[in-house]
Amino acid sequence: MKLLVMGPPGAGKGSQSKRLVEDYNLTNISTGEMFREAYKRGEKLGIEAMEYIEKGNLVADDITNEIVRKRLMKKAAESSFLLDGYPRTVNQAKALDDMLEEMGTRLTAVINIVVDKEVILERMVGRRVCKSCNATYHTKFRPPDKEDLCDECGGELYQREDDKPASVRNRLNIYESKTKPIIDYYKGRGVLVNINGMQSFEAVYANIRRSLREIIR
Repeated sequence: MKLLVMGPPGAGKGSQSKRLVEDYNLTNISTGEMFREAYKRGEKLGIEAMEYIEKGNLVADDITNEIVRKRLMKKAAESSFLLDGYPRTVNQAKALDDMLEEMGTRLTAVINIVVDKEVILERMVGRRVCKSCNATYHTKFRPPDKEDLCDECGGELYQREDDKPASVRNRLNIYESKTKPIIDYYKGRGVLVNINGMQSFEAVYANIRRSLREIIR
């Protein structure tokens, strides 16, 4: 199984992807995580990517395609994987098609989580992340037991630059103008599955599982 999870920033792609990876034993390929890890290691690719991300902009296609290509060519990703955060432009989608064709395979399904803009803004502006273990919290929906401290490791919580209001609005505008056309691209290829993301986590996940069962049949 080879899946792509799509949706606007803050739609819950990361949480749903994590559950899918666990239940279907998929290799998780998250561009956001790869960029952040490369940045922490001081790699040029990661530093260049974070310059885009902290301003709320999409990382350049050539940088993103390069890091995804390297990851897909690893043995663990050959039989099954889940893409989170890529592709984000039609050019990236076409590049992915070329990569998969080289591998002799194709996407099983593209899961598109649909959420209204105002709901997304509320979700993202309130998000807080642990500096030590990357655990995620929310000031309204999932506050920590102790203010600004992680329940898991006691690390300091912070608001990522790309979760601040101006950056979030910019990211949503970019999604509307550049990423949303990918929906039409994959719809035309017959692999798009739309999921209502304005439900509980469990309800969204149940809908995804139901759709995948129908596709597998």
